[in-house]
Amino acid sequence: MTSQTHDLAALTALNLCIVILTVPSMSIATAFVAVCACFIGGLIADLDKPTAKIWDKLPAGNLLGRALQPFLGAHRHLSHSAVGLVLFGLAASYILNLISPVLLVDITIVWWAFMIGLISHIIMDLLTSEGVPLLFPIDIHFGIPPIKFLRMKTGSFWERYLVKPGLIVANAYLLFANLDRYVQFFHSLGK
Repeated sequence: MTSQTHDLAALTALNLCIVILTVPSMSIATAFVAVCACFIGGLIADLDKPTAKIWDKLPAGNLLGRALQPFLGAHRHLSHSAVGLVLFGLAASYILNLISPVLLVDITIVWWAFMIGLISHIIMDLLTSEGVPLLFPIDIHFGIPPIKFLRMKTGSFWERYLVKPGLIVANAYLLFANLDRYVQFFHSLGK
């Protein structure tokens, strides 16, 4: 999946959580940082690819990506697995706790938003022809549907004209079908 599709998927997953779960009260700053963390989580699994969009967002990111790539392994290996999910979760928790005295937001909410984005990334990559090695280091790639040739390629016609528009429609539906919930959520910000 492209970075745009992963961004849309992260937003969709966050919207689903707002609609389905009981969202705790939070400050406007926490909500803003949580949305940013969700988008970062939606792209972070691609750190194992030196040309990933997330590296473009960092100073000297492409150089850093190329330097770290030998340690991260090939694309869609450790970072797209259950082990990677745990490692990214622990790293995010450590970093957030380290900067929490300065950030002044609810770190738990921000961490969950990051994890929602990361999980959405892995789920979306399940739809690709390569699939993901959920049980890494066991080199079995899982995908949806289970038959590989029925899955889509990154940047394909199906992704551009079915998946992306589908995610946009899903977000619009979630917003309009649950407008009262969103209004209640936005009114509770900062209280």
